[in-house]
Amino acid sequence: MVLSLPTAESWAKSCASDGEFKLAARHWNGSLTLRIGDRALGVIVRDGVPEAGSGAHENAIELSGPSEVWARVLAATPPPYHNDLMAALTTGVGLSLSADPVAYAQYYAAVMRAIELLRPASDGRPVREPARKFDSPIGRYVHLTLGGHDHRIYFEEAGEGIPLLMQHTAGCHGSQWRHLFEDESITRRFRLIAYDLPYHGKSMPPPTKAWWSEPYRLQGEFLRSVPVELAEMLELDRPVFMGCSVGGLLALDLAYRHADTFRAVISVEGALKVEGDLTRLSELWHPQVSNEYKARAMEGLVSPTSPLPYRKETGFVYSTGWPPAFLGDLYYYIADFDLRDVATQIDTRRVGVHILSGEYDWSGRVDLGREAHQAIRGSTFAEMKGVGHFPMSEHPAAFLSYLKPVLARIA
Repeated sequence: MVLSLPTAESWAKSCASDGEFKLAARHWNGSLTLRIGDRALGVIVRDGVPEAGSGAHENAIELSGPSEVWARVLAATPPPYHNDLMAALTTGVGLSLSADPVAYAQYYAAVMRAIELLRPASDGRPVREPARKFDSPIGRYVHLTLGGHDHRIYFEEAGEGIPLLMQHTAGCHGSQWRHLFEDESITRRFRLIAYDLPYHGKSMPPPTKAWWSEPYRLQGEFLRSVPVELAEMLELDRPVFMGCSVGGLLALDLAYRHADTFRAVISVEGALKVEGDLTRLSELWHPQVSNEYKARAMEGLVSPTSPLPYRKETGFVYSTGWPPAFLGDLYYYIADFDLRDVATQIDTRRVGVHILSGEYDWSGRVDLGREAHQAIRGSTFAEMKGVGHFPMSEHPAAFLSYLKPVLARIA
């Protein structure tokens, strides 16, 4: 396979004239070299300004792989797990990295943008949403006693009918669900309630606890108590629970432990167990690495076919979070949660279980969702084509095409 590449001079010029690269590369002094088979393409960056060059350099970042792998990475629409460096390096598609991990995290956004500039131009047109003066949800605060402390929890709601609690992803908040609130075919039958976990979004830390002096670590008992206590406080009659990522794991956790509280759960990007090593993720909360790293890394979990403005919005929401929240939430996601030995005990005659997995999600992979479905007798499963880890925010139209049949079945 012949891979057409620009000259290093042309690549450096493209980076230097690109607004997104210039913002991401500010203050960068280092180099980026791509070793593509037996060829090398490189730029040296001085105080954010790139010029052609490669080789040894302080803060050098080098990515290597066979030409056929790079051909997939640099395609106009890369296949799953080739659309982003974090996806490619984590799933082992054939790329290798040589770099100081902190420097790499600091300039990950710039590195990824430089690689995107080697791909054929993609459609970055604005998304046009219906004109309206006000969005549908109304926000309120409720006080819940969680872990022995009073927590001021923010939630938004719209619609009427069957209650549907919606849990956001790790390190994020309930704004991820904003598109669902505007779909009247859903809100005519369901009362949608999206809440922010404690320490997330508009939910404040408890004033009775010295939370600032101890590590934040999300554990299952505390996490499960949030939707259970919220359902009781709001006097919801056997609500439906829907969560994504951490929330997708929580959905299955609730089906196992609280089947009498919920009539059904919808596990978006769920699994029985997600493998990982938290010690290798320390750059997600590091004094020399900003929230920009988290934001750009999350773009690597979305599909390249999702609308660009919504892909960027998904990352933007991550950049607004309390810095320790994302890594702390991953404790539940990677270390605490494991239903492999008990999933067959989930009784779908008591609580419906529905699993939706995105094609481009390299974390809550499709095979993990299918494995959960096979273990939980009576559950339903669908692979969502053309979406990644955040379907409700990255591509709401595609997500709704899979969600609505599930909601119709529940209703």
